[in-house]
Amino acid sequence: MRFSIIITIFVLFWIMLVSRIYQISVKSNYYYENLAQMNIERKYFIKPVRGEILDRNRKLLAVNDIGFSIKIAPHLNKKGDKLEKTIDTIVKEFPDLNKTKLLAKYKKKNSPYNHRFIPIVDFIGYDDMIGAYPKLSINKLLQIESETKRMYPAGSMATHVVGYVGRSNAKDNENDAVVAKVGVVGKTGLERQYNSVLQGEMGYRMVKVSATNQEVAELEKVDPKEDQNLVLNIDLELQKKINELFKDQAGVAVVMHVNGDIIGAVSYPSYDPNLFVGGISSKDWKALINDFNHPFTNKIVSGAYPPGSAIKMGMALAFSNAGTSVDKTEHCRGYITIGKNKHKFRCWSRYGHGTVGLRKAIRESCDVYFYNKSLQTGINSISDSLKHMGLGVKTGVDLPRETAGIIPNKPWKMKRYKQPWFQGETVIASIGQGYDLATPLQVARYTAFLATKLLPTPHLAHSVAGKEVKPEYTTYEVNENHLNTIRLGMYDVCNSPRGTAQRTMSNLPIVVAGKTGTSQVVSISQKEKVRMKEHEMDYYSRSHAWLTTYAPFKDPQYIVTVLVEHGGHGGTTAGPIAAEIYKWMANEGYFGNEFKGKIRLKKPQESEKKAKVHE
Repeated sequence: MRFSIIITIFVLFWIMLVSRIYQISVKSNYYYENLAQMNIERKYFIKPVRGEILDRNRKLLAVNDIGFSIKIAPHLNKKGDKLEKTIDTIVKEFPDLNKTKLLAKYKKKNSPYNHRFIPIVDFIGYDDMIGAYPKLSINKLLQIESETKRMYPAGSMATHVVGYVGRSNAKDNENDAVVAKVGVVGKTGLERQYNSVLQGEMGYRMVKVSATNQEVAELEKVDPKEDQNLVLNIDLELQKKINELFKDQAGVAVVMHVNGDIIGAVSYPSYDPNLFVGGISSKDWKALINDFNHPFTNKIVSGAYPPGSAIKMGMALAFSNAGTSVDKTEHCRGYITIGKNKHKFRCWSRYGHGTVGLRKAIRESCDVYFYNKSLQTGINSISDSLKHMGLGVKTGVDLPRETAGIIPNKPWKMKRYKQPWFQGETVIASIGQGYDLATPLQVARYTAFLATKLLPTPHLAHSVAGKEVKPEYTTYEVNENHLNTIRLGMYDVCNSPRGTAQRTMSNLPIVVAGKTGTSQVVSISQKEKVRMKEHEMDYYSRSHAWLTTYAPFKDPQYIVTVLVEHGGHGGTTAGPIAAEIYKWMANEGYFGNEFKGKIRLKKPQESEKKAKVHE
């Protein structure tokens, strides 16, 4: 027994000994070989210059500011007070820098195995460095290198489109080797969407060094792949105009060619993206996230709103595709009831619209027409058709964090709420309320479908690193006669005396067709016989105001969709904004040279009397 124990101990000892010998003589050889290689060769990475972002007229939206970074030689903390004196030299030239933070940054990155200069100051502007450069450059313990910093010349004018860059975190660095080296990554907007293109690819220099870390020879050099620019369809001057028009209001405007080119997209209020480049202060961050108007949210693609009556054209086509007779008139007496239930589903007109056909239903936005047709059709069929027209699905736009919205049906409600669908919910959905939610860009895209019978994929980029972005479309078959009647109804909305947007949209240089919408954010009690006027309600209880349009009527080229949050009626609140956008576009030659420079544009300080028209 004792002999067995001794033999076991002996065997275990020799296994451990052989294992240790293998570890030292073989396995660690690779480590020390690499370490020795590093002592004679150095690989210096060359950061690529981030590509610029330009508007359609080549005006800069994102550019690189030229400056310098400062690095300090390693291992100074073991050489008396050399480290503190070196940092004092830097702080003397740049008093705004914090000595304590610089020391902490150096010590965190310093290591006995690191023989490279340690980055201590990420960016000093060119003008600030010029005076200090002669003094600092002669110090052998300092290394001054050229550096760039992202800058957004347009400020808040195109923030939600362009986005911004910020310092990368551990997850960013893990996912992208270039980001790990550069230390900067696109956080929002196009900066995020096209980050891999804009940032380029790293270059490097392989050099031989002496025992004292001096360069002896350059062994290899590979230039970085850089300056991969993004040219947009966006017109910066149009962005500025729309921002002016939204002053003192919150909302969204989308201006899009029928082929999907987005030439204007504003989510208002906005913020200055330059705040984020070097790291935003806690004060500025709190101001943004505590603003009830949500300036940080990109409402163009992430804001989901009840579409209200803007959905009615799609509803009519959904009825038609399901075989419901949209040509048959309905009688509107101001409300309907379902079965024996006494609950009244009311029309916006207290007195009703009388006999209503399809064209009149669009022109005067009669709710009862759509209530009755929706009950004849059913929610599942309606939902399927609307999704084919671009509502309740992502548009495919080249922006991150797009929401799909909601166009509900019976399976959706059962899955989400574990409840059956009720007929009253079909009625409410038929006028764009209830569970219905859509983004402004979805509504703009769907309007392009109504205008052309083609559903485009919206895109902000005109060319990416020199490669042009081609238009893309999907199709969906609908009844051509019914679609033409709907278009005539949309023409009436903007041009007929009974149209809900006539007062603001009829006196334009081009003929516009469109649809207003008022989407409620609070329910109206059945006890309320006479509905409270929007301006009498608390601001955040007021309805959102929609107007989605296309022009020219006979040859559709552009879509203008406007949403004013808590703006009340679409014709009176969104209408003036859309009208001024069309005037500006005509004046700039978007509809031909015949209007160019001849149209009086509204100045930002001018007030406009609002028409008392519903919807």
